[in-house]
Amino acid sequence: MLLETDPFTAGTEPFNFCKLICGSEGTLAFITEIKLHVNPLPINPSGLLCVHFHSLEDALKGNLIILKHRPLVSELMDHYILECTKNNLEQSKNRFFVDGEPAAILIAEYDGKDQEEILARVKLVEEDLLAHGLGYHFPLVLGEDKKKVWNLRKAGLGLLSNVPGDDKPVAVIEDTAVDVEDLPSYINDFNQILKKYNLYAVHYAHAATGELHLRPIINLKTEEGNKLFREIATEIAHLVKKYRGSLSGEHGDGRLRGEFIPLMIGDHNYKLLKDIKNTWDPQGIFNPGKIVDTPGMNTFLRYEPGQKERQIKTVFRYPNQTVLQHAEQCNGSGDCRKTHLSGGTMCPSYMATKNEKDTTRARANILREMLTHSDKANPFDHEEIKEVMDLCLSCKACKSECPSSVDMAKLKAEFLQGYYDSHGVPFRSRMIGHVDSMTELMQPIAGLYNLVVGNKFTGDIVKNILGFAPNRNIPKISSTTLRKWFQQKDKPFSGNKNRCKVSLFFL
Repeated sequence: MLLETDPFTAGTEPFNFCKLICGSEGTLAFITEIKLHVNPLPINPSGLLCVHFHSLEDALKGNLIILKHRPLVSELMDHYILECTKNNLEQSKNRFFVDGEPAAILIAEYDGKDQEEILARVKLVEEDLLAHGLGYHFPLVLGEDKKKVWNLRKAGLGLLSNVPGDDKPVAVIEDTAVDVEDLPSYINDFNQILKKYNLYAVHYAHAATGELHLRPIINLKTEEGNKLFREIATEIAHLVKKYRGSLSGEHGDGRLRGEFIPLMIGDHNYKLLKDIKNTWDPQGIFNPGKIVDTPGMNTFLRYEPGQKERQIKTVFRYPNQTVLQHAEQCNGSGDCRKTHLSGGTMCPSYMATKNEKDTTRARANILREMLTHSDKANPFDHEEIKEVMDLCLSCKACKSECPSSVDMAKLKAEFLQGYYDSHGVPFRSRMIGHVDSMTELMQPIAGLYNLVVGNKFTGDIVKNILGFAPNRNIPKISSTTLRKWFQQKDKPFSGNKNRCKVSLFFL
């Protein structure tokens, strides 16, 4: 539907209508066309003041002081996030501004008409913080280096999936928001609840707006973890209501938080939501089970509590985890769906096809599904995996660019070995794998070989036998080997008694 009137004029019916549709999370209508309002980007230069703190409590207090100086944003990263960045190939390079082992860092962005004004503003912030005994390191990041800092911050969600084992930071109460003035007290009460269960949480994201993404570490594969998942969600929902906050400040309610909507808004208002849903969608077609009539939040999870993980024999080693756990590192963030316009390399096959099937995420998901539920003795023996893995180039871009460091090249090699164990190695793969020995075998008849593969008629036959694309060329063989060429060359250094180092580069 297309709204011809301006939906962003407060107080008008289109404005209220848009808010209703936006908040419905796909449960009321299917939208084919929308009109967006956009704001111009700031034109003033800015700098990032990255304040280091010795404790999370100090960071939350410092955030209130930072906000008095009117930053553009104030974002938090705690030490759990920072620890994860050490072992990520891509993000370890972005830690250049981190000093020591801070318990938390606040990234506050300040702008100004020029660099001198920015320096003056952040100096006032630093002096104010130090006057309150808060913060120990205050690096200011300017220019192109700002992008590195934001990349480190954005990678936080995916990096959390790198935690070895089945205990993972789970998105159970990670969208709560309270008044920013209440944030220090709320987080203190929040952590006291977790302490009661012998749990701890990861804290990061939007400190300026009172919304931290909080993820307790829980093993959802166990009956105890599944039960704890619900108990924590229930207690935190009551805590958020006590602070008159929101259980879904940014990401929506969906199936995870839908069960708690009656608690948060009251039975009367919840009935109004049900009436709207039944009026718009009486047959329950659109996104059923979301917002209203939501099933228990610990149902329909990826993991089945108490399910035994089978022992899968692998060729490669996966330090501190199994091959299944490595596939499960994928958290679905979709960084592998970047196009060439977004920069980076991952994932080249998706860039070419624009098909979800050809993303790193899809490959991790098919492995997770089959390795978990396969009833075959060899869980890799599935055509479904082969189809999804087929276009993976094994370029290892995911190893460095994926926030979760999913090494799909390694997983594909693991799959192919398992698949070939059941089906044998194809002739094409054998030929490519032994290209050196085959080239050496053909070298004495290089002229005849080049004639056969270079001729269109016979060359197409060879390509068809090998399974090569008809429009690609098969490399030809030189009539002279590198060793023979070297033996025939003059060697001006042969009589030189001084040893020298020779480097040979293959392009």
